[in-house]
Amino acid sequence: MTIFSRRSLLASVLLAGLLPTATAFAQDKPREIRIDWATYNPVSLLLKDKGLLEKEFAKDGIAVRWVKTVSSSNALQFLNAGSIDFGSTAGSAALVAKINGNPIKSIYTYSRPEWTALVATKDSKITKVADLKGKKVAMVRGTDPHIFLVRALLEAGLTDKDITPVLVQQHADGGTALIRGDVDAWAGLDPMMAQHEVKDGAKLFFRKPEANTWGILNSREEFLQKYPDVTRRVLAVYEDARKYSLANYDELKKIFIAVTGLEGPVVDKQLKERTGLTFNRVGPEQRESILEAGLALQKGGVIKADVDVKKAVDDLIDSRHVAVTN
Repeated sequence: MTIFSRRSLLASVLLAGLLPTATAFAQDKPREIRIDWATYNPVSLLLKDKGLLEKEFAKDGIAVRWVKTVSSSNALQFLNAGSIDFGSTAGSAALVAKINGNPIKSIYTYSRPEWTALVATKDSKITKVADLKGKKVAMVRGTDPHIFLVRALLEAGLTDKDITPVLVQQHADGGTALIRGDVDAWAGLDPMMAQHEVKDGAKLFFRKPEANTWGILNSREEFLQKYPDVTRRVLAVYEDARKYSLANYDELKKIFIAVTGLEGPVVDKQLKERTGLTFNRVGPEQRESILEAGLALQKGGVIKADVDVKKAVDDLIDSRHVAVTN
């Protein structure tokens, strides 16, 4: 009886010692990866269509759940709520969210877009940013188009107090409001912007490609800390999809049309004329673009004066999880 008790005690101690190891092993991988897809991130559409992530993680028993996002602010809301693990945004929008307490890291560049401009109807008398004074302008708050508008106003000697902002929930709503005549201008986003150019003759009266911050994939800090290996594998598959998109434009276009229902000329305008897919790492060029946007927003009062914008950018970017193959 004594021997049995000692053995039982020893077994209990060993089991207790093994439990943390077993728990740690269970945490080495998530049960599912929750990732967004968006029409402003064409690589995500191809990635989803071809099931590349599902193939990569099938052997691990890890499911992949796709969540549609319609804007940077939408993706950032999902990230902040823990509803997705990876979300597509503009770099500037990610910075503002980070400053406001969203626990994210920017880990990958999926595109170099000119996805936003200031848009008016074909018959509008608005031809320059200064003409917006006293006008109604549609936008989705907290997105690259909104930030683009703020920077454009500053350059023209105006602020957002010189216009009447009309806040909409989705970028498409802003385009509809413009064509319907409910607003005078719209801080647009592709592919809706390209669609209204082709179908309705809308004009981009102010363009500045370098003021469009990069298309950035972000992840929750908690996910990165718990699953660094999974993150590296996700980005490796993203890389495969990005390179495949570059080499197979016709297939990317076909997938894009199937998802959006847009016509070929609209898709060509977005993907051929205004989207570059030749970058992957959040490197010095991307960092500088995000920093410039942040400093401009601080000057415009969108970011508080006491915020160290450079430190915020440093805290936002984590480029360790992707290899440089540009």
